[in-house]
Amino acid sequence: MKVFVTGATGFVGTAVVQELLGAGHQVLGLARSEKSANKLIAAGAEAHQGDLNDFESLKSGASASDAVIHLGFVHDFTRFEEMCQLDEKVIETIGEALMGTDKPLLITSGTALFSKDGITTEEDLNANNPHPRIATENAADAVAAKGIKVAVIRLSPSVHGKGDIIGFVPTSIHIAREKGISAIINDGNNFWPAVHRLDAAKLYRLALEKPFESGTRYHAVAEQGIPFKDIATFIAERLQIPVVSLTNDEAAGHFGWFAHFAKLNNLTSSEKTKAALNWEPQHSTLLEDLQGDIYFPELQ
Repeated sequence: MKVFVTGATGFVGTAVVQELLGAGHQVLGLARSEKSANKLIAAGAEAHQGDLNDFESLKSGASASDAVIHLGFVHDFTRFEEMCQLDEKVIETIGEALMGTDKPLLITSGTALFSKDGITTEEDLNANNPHPRIATENAADAVAAKGIKVAVIRLSPSVHGKGDIIGFVPTSIHIAREKGISAIINDGNNFWPAVHRLDAAKLYRLALEKPFESGTRYHAVAEQGIPFKDIATFIAERLQIPVVSLTNDEAAGHFGWFAHFAKLNNLTSSEKTKAALNWEPQHSTLLEDLQGDIYFPELQ
């Protein structure tokens, strides 16, 4: 099938494009610049000019394709709530273009919406969640209610692998370098799920190819929870700096906007996803990637 992909030149998007092409699908990738368009063409995909603020380009891309994978998101955390509201409008716009068709739409969210004690499952929903990113899932449900075939893929807080330069792990490393300490909050016994980008890409393809009930949630989670203190300790060892435990008040000054994620407690299951899609992660774990040259190339 021909698949319209937003975020097609991003960290996860490039892997999804290659996964789709490798399985015999055609890809129409949203490209906001000539550089992005050339990257898509070189990969074997077709470029569609536009961006997430160009609603007409989104409609035409969706209309010209057999399915849509929405991966694009503006990662400007200084305007995070505004970007979440934009994502809501993007989903509404794509939904309008798919109205009256049976074309599948995969929308990207995150397991980090659920920071709590206990394990988050694919069945967890919380329309009144105060986290701004819930706008994405609420928009997906609104589109599904109109008869459009929608599934939500929740990515782990850490989607790791080669090319990860702006994710949670590189952000943690950058702050540790800058501050000279690798910090945890309180005891650091909060959990981050993780998934390798190539395993996540395969999940998108499998979800696209298999019929699903509209409103379905899938979890791109290979490791259901790595203690944050283990990640911080590993970073400290690689950078040869101390691990320091901070209070919540101290963490706000140390981490800034990232404090919310540093204390995220997001133990998450993907058992239902694995069973439904016959998805089995096969690539390296987060700590294995931290041991290589992906995140610390200068130390190799």
